[in-house]
Amino acid sequence: MDAWPWMGAAELAEGLRARRFSSVELTQALLQRVQALSHLNAFVAVDAELSLQQARAADARLARGEVAPLLGVPIAHKDVLVTRGWPTTAGSRMLAGYRSPFDATVVARLGQGDDVHPGAGAVTLGKLNCDEFAMGSGNEHSAWGPARNPWDPARVPGGSSGGSAAAVAAGLVPAATGTDTGGSIRQPAAFCGITGIKPTYGRCSRYGLIAYASSLDQAGPMARSARDCALLLSVMAGPDPWRDATCLDLPPQDYTQGLDEPWPGADAQRPLQGLRIGLPHEFWHTQGCAADVQAALRAALEVLEQLGARLVEVCLPHSELAIPAYYVLAPAEASSNLSRFDGVRYGHRAASCDDLADLYGRSRSEGFGPEVQRRILVGTYVLSHGYYDAYYLQAQKIRRLIAQDFAAAFAHCDLIAGPVAPSVAWPIGAKSDDPVAEYLADIYTLPASLAGLPALSMPAGVGEGGLPVGLQLIGPYLTEARLLRVAHQFQHVTDWHRRTPPLPPATSRPNDKTEV
Repeated sequence: MDAWPWMGAAELAEGLRARRFSSVELTQALLQRVQALSHLNAFVAVDAELSLQQARAADARLARGEVAPLLGVPIAHKDVLVTRGWPTTAGSRMLAGYRSPFDATVVARLGQGDDVHPGAGAVTLGKLNCDEFAMGSGNEHSAWGPARNPWDPARVPGGSSGGSAAAVAAGLVPAATGTDTGGSIRQPAAFCGITGIKPTYGRCSRYGLIAYASSLDQAGPMARSARDCALLLSVMAGPDPWRDATCLDLPPQDYTQGLDEPWPGADAQRPLQGLRIGLPHEFWHTQGCAADVQAALRAALEVLEQLGARLVEVCLPHSELAIPAYYVLAPAEASSNLSRFDGVRYGHRAASCDDLADLYGRSRSEGFGPEVQRRILVGTYVLSHGYYDAYYLQAQKIRRLIAQDFAAAFAHCDLIAGPVAPSVAWPIGAKSDDPVAEYLADIYTLPASLAGLPALSMPAGVGEGGLPVGLQLIGPYLTEARLLRVAHQFQHVTDWHRRTPPLPPATSRPNDKTEV
């Protein structure tokens, strides 16, 4: 039982199939741990009876000999993915208490399934904290308070999927869902010392994902190892033609196959022989990355070289424009997407008002937090008459140039490596008075997001104060299998992904129900 919190999803699924323990026992133990480590504020909604009901159903299916990839394994979902049974608030008072009548496609595929997609049988443990409407880099913009980093509860876990990263790192769940708009899977994964992958835009359906920026949002898995991420992504990805027109019409793929195979032409001793890893000058030779992060990542690159990989210099000349381009495009889409939350059609409604315009103003002022309001204002401005051509259209042109830079770089390499963030996790509140400083934390993750490319963060060392450092791998379109294979080979010979944070023992009993 003591080992369960640190077992991976694949290992737990194997143990359940072998009947070494039951899903009910496992679910009860993890619910107890969630309660005992509630100071991390990783979960915002828990319903023990509902989770145990799913666990009992999973045990009955296992007893009948049924097989599904995650049957009986407890996982949890970021609070921007709608779920039946649990409230979905997107970390905002605007949606406090909202309960969806349906599951998001990725939730259904991982869990109990629906009328369109079969489920992999995972048990939902609850909903995970996140920045409000996924807008933030530290998980400090949640209406329910900041999630905390298990490695140092005084520091941020990263955002916006901070609750997901904290829950996995603390052993509350073996894996979780996250969403990535500008780095919101990769950056919290790096800060909390776990693995996370943002798939190619369109790999996973966005149906049931509460929108921030529709041309950028993408769901993906977060777990301690590349193997577990591969297991979850195999289930999450796939076409959804009747629900999401942006979802790619490609058949599902088993990403766990081939993880242990050497690179073509390589051998078991040097399994990455022949792999070319591009090092962008703009990522590795600038003043923005802290010395402790650089040192950890250089050591990780040496490990990849020992495995046979060859490092080559490449250029991404327009990557320095990613931040201004993103913070025009994403707020513009947010302004449009969040216009529906007006107190009439959706969301919080002010208790009193003088007229319709006052109702709109009061409802939105009360429901949205400061960061969401800031981005809505920016987005509305850049879309307004007289500024569309000057800002929004120019940002779209820069987005195309960034994608072309990646295409040119991949002519000389098989994947690109770089930092995930310029520093380790910062103290909670350290950047509260300077939003731009927080935006700069996304400097290394935004280019891949704007280009729609798959990108992965894996634990690669430690920096100041023993805090985790993540290495980012970026691949051409639809090369998730390549990224996961390289990360898996790296994790064969390192133990950064197995290290656990110093946490108090979990001895409390679970409450029956906790929600916001």
